[in-house]
Amino acid sequence: MCGILAVFGCIDSSQAKRSRIIELSRRLRHRGPDWSGLHCHGDCYLAHQRLAIVDPTSGDQPLYNEDKTVVVTVNGEIYNHKQLRAQLKNHTFRTGSDCEVIAHLYEEYGENFVHMLDGMFSFVLLDTRDKSFIAARDAIGITPLYMGWGLDGIADYPAGSIWFASEMKALSDDCERFMTFLPGHIYSSKEGAIRRWYNPPWYSEQIPSTPYDPLLLRRAFEKACSGLSLYSLNSAVLKRLMTDVPFGVLLSGGLDSSLVAAVASRYLAESEAACQWGSQLHTFCIGLKGSPDLKAAREVADYLGTRHHEFHFTVQEGIDALEEVIYHIETYDVTTIRASTPMFLMSRKIKSLGVKMVISGEGSDEIFGGYLYFHKAPNKEEFHQETCRKIKALHLYDCLRANKSTSAWGVEARVPFLDKEFIDLAMSIDPEWKMIRPDLRRIEKWVLRNAFDDEEKPYLPKVIHLLLLNMFNHGLMLYIILLFLSQKEQFSDGVGYSWIDGLRDHANQHVTDAMLMNASYVYPENTPTTKEAYYYRTIFEKFFPKNAARSTVPGGPSVACSTAKAVEWDAAWSKNLDPSGRAALGVHAAAYEEAADPKPAKPMNGLRLITDNEDLAIKLCCGEPCRLTS
Repeated sequence: MCGILAVFGCIDSSQAKRSRIIELSRRLRHRGPDWSGLHCHGDCYLAHQRLAIVDPTSGDQPLYNEDKTVVVTVNGEIYNHKQLRAQLKNHTFRTGSDCEVIAHLYEEYGENFVHMLDGMFSFVLLDTRDKSFIAARDAIGITPLYMGWGLDGIADYPAGSIWFASEMKALSDDCERFMTFLPGHIYSSKEGAIRRWYNPPWYSEQIPSTPYDPLLLRRAFEKACSGLSLYSLNSAVLKRLMTDVPFGVLLSGGLDSSLVAAVASRYLAESEAACQWGSQLHTFCIGLKGSPDLKAAREVADYLGTRHHEFHFTVQEGIDALEEVIYHIETYDVTTIRASTPMFLMSRKIKSLGVKMVISGEGSDEIFGGYLYFHKAPNKEEFHQETCRKIKALHLYDCLRANKSTSAWGVEARVPFLDKEFIDLAMSIDPEWKMIRPDLRRIEKWVLRNAFDDEEKPYLPKVIHLLLLNMFNHGLMLYIILLFLSQKEQFSDGVGYSWIDGLRDHANQHVTDAMLMNASYVYPENTPTTKEAYYYRTIFEKFFPKNAARSTVPGGPSVACSTAKAVEWDAAWSKNLDPSGRAALGVHAAAYEEAADPKPAKPMNGLRLITDNEDLAIKLCCGEPCRLTS
């Protein structure tokens, strides 16, 4: 990740203003510690803090077209830049940077080229010939971008100078008004307005009807296939191996990160990256000692043969980092802070190993309805509409966390599940296939699990875990599900359950009952309803005290990461608005109880059964002895 800052229409174009722009740009240096650049053109400034991932030697920014009349500062990666370069045969490129193609696409197509970019990006482009400019953000908002208005401004900018920055901290002092720049949008100075450039069919939330094709879904994520567009010749995972620096995969041991690691490991040897950095994949995990994530990640890493790096932290170390975390991630959202803190600590460890890029599993739960509360979706229409709402809000939650927690230490996070074409394919599936149906043995994200369930060449270890042991009138019924089919665990829970408990205890020591009772007077907007939320809010307000800053953070009721609309699915949820995944554990268990068949379960041949009492397990599973190994 890099850091960008751009300012247009300043009254003051003196050396003092230039120095001020440099000073503000330095606030983003953690995002790009490798080099700094600044282009000035009259009252226009484009600054850049570079994290060198592709073409480290010659790709410094800002970047230009042939005669330097077009200037661009970019944060992100353009995965199809080689294919785009091949189409721009009449253009001369100065560097090997993947981002330089943006300047030449503008020359060729004007402002109507953003849809051609396959990648994650936020950029600002200046055309010095008429002093017009555009700013754009990728489809989902994987990279952050903010827009602000200064108190000064020349005649062409009566509302004040116009600012853009990767993070709010570069705008908050010099702009009275600023806001989150929406994903999938472009601002044009010629039009003086923001418009949406990303218009996929799912955005309207109309219910799709395409039949589920597991092979097509697997290919889109795993390897090249003819169904992908002209601008993308590789899969969601493989294209993200584009790098000239050491890299790895964040592996929690859950389904999503494990699939990313499995695919990357399987095809790494065929990639250009293997020529520089070897064919053994590096994987990384963090947690409290004895946490679920550490154990699960170790099992998957051993199976895949990765070079695995396991990091530990203590509750106190996490608490000590909270202020720094909130400063970097720029939010007071409770679940985001809970999950960002271990990711922030892990990123520091990863950077100390010389790694600058990681691939992560964010986005799958939103696309496939993986959160536990989706068990309560009343029908496929509500299910699909909730997934649409979740994807649209990713830039405020998981994308923000993944990007800013890693960028705080100069590490770039890439997210293959949020590949534009993979999303379009996955969201075109009839949502009936995504519904949680225990009666059909479909748990969360069944369509994804099923797509990668390869008996001949398994992607993940097929170890059976005992998840639920329920008592029925007709005897004991054992629910056994493959690790490959294991239950959803939120990142903030998976690093160790005492982490959240420790945060709550710490907040209780700093926020009194009286303070919480009067919270609506102190914080009338997005009023905190728990002591933990109140504590985070006080830290946020210390760094970002303006109204504009607090308005960039979403609010509203939520249970287990749901949107406010989904809270309506269960009347009891309105009385227990806990954002933790644990709030929906009872929903998960109840769903399987309702679908339970009192008849003995059939044996699952060829699979090993893991339990503390194998004789009991045999009786519960089959009603008679069965083989323990294949």
